[in-house]
Amino acid sequence: MSQETCTLATQLIRGMGSCFKLCTCSRQNRCPHPYAIRYRDATGRQREETGYSTQQSAIERLTKVYNEKSTTPRQQADLKREIGKQRFGTYASTWLTRQRHYAPGSVRSVNQVLNSQVLPVLDSRRMNTFTSTVVEDFIMSMEERSVGLAAQQNAFDTLKKILLDARRRGGITEDPFDGVIPPEYIPRKITIPTLDEIHALKAVSSDGLRVVIDLMSGCGHRNGEAYAANLERMVADDVYRITEQIEGKTREPSRLKHRKPGEFRETPMPWIVRESLLRYEKEHGASADGYLLRTQRSAYWAHTTLEYQWNVAKKRAGITRKLTTYSLRHFFASNCLSKGIPITDVAEWMGHKHINMTFKIYRHLMPASVGRAARILNEGL
Repeated sequence: MSQETCTLATQLIRGMGSCFKLCTCSRQNRCPHPYAIRYRDATGRQREETGYSTQQSAIERLTKVYNEKSTTPRQQADLKREIGKQRFGTYASTWLTRQRHYAPGSVRSVNQVLNSQVLPVLDSRRMNTFTSTVVEDFIMSMEERSVGLAAQQNAFDTLKKILLDARRRGGITEDPFDGVIPPEYIPRKITIPTLDEIHALKAVSSDGLRVVIDLMSGCGHRNGEAYAANLERMVADDVYRITEQIEGKTREPSRLKHRKPGEFRETPMPWIVRESLLRYEKEHGASADGYLLRTQRSAYWAHTTLEYQWNVAKKRAGITRKLTTYSLRHFFASNCLSKGIPITDVAEWMGHKHINMTFKIYRHLMPASVGRAARILNEGL
């Protein structure tokens, strides 16, 4: 295959690159085939592009790339090359240490995803070799290993965060997710407790578990957030401010999921929840800084405490359905949406990072929005 160098080569200087045609036409300067260019990017990797209709447009592209390289400080260019040469496993480790907004539980979850799904396949790959084909091959490898869709999505999301971070820092030039169709996890049908079941559980629960049930079903708390029940978080008669969670394994206060240190969210507090917290404080007292739930061995509740008390309460209440404490959060969402509360508010109160997660899980609980909208619009006409 012949390659014709641009006739405007006088416009190209040493180190800028080259432009040519890949066709075998005898008179390439007059044939309709596009021009291609070849150059080295800021990381030193050779690149090739095609699709330029004229010599001038090809040279203009080379000139732009050259000028961008020329204006990039040497130290910055060296850093980009260094990142590009790193192995994925090494880069992923340093990336995780920079995620200071991650709670301890989130760090454990990311490490689990990396060790079980991502590193066994991509650990030794250099960062500057990631392309959309590599990402698609990784997705296919998970499909071949019969990895569940939920695990596939978690692995894909983790990989995407790491690679886009490397691209932002200049270690990866091309978008490795361009055109890639991500695995889509459709959450399984959730189990929502009935109001009678919640009342039955509360009737046989300990006073502490009753507080947890009220906070999760009435305010949408997560487990660890309910462990941190605190009178000082009742910032109004009908508002509860969630500022922290109790880490389920270490039994230590920690930042909220998807939040930076010091950030919080506020949820509506039904009067039943308010009375539940005040009743517990009256009968059992609170710590000097307002915390309510504690055990004989620890200043805070943990997963083991909740799991034991929940199973005992289910047995006493005669509940055989597969209900978990997380089902109480589903009840909160169902209660909100069935009363016409906007899903945007529900997502904020529940602490979801993206509203699409709320929508995926709870869309079927929303009243028929199209029909309702048609009736409302008709009234306006």
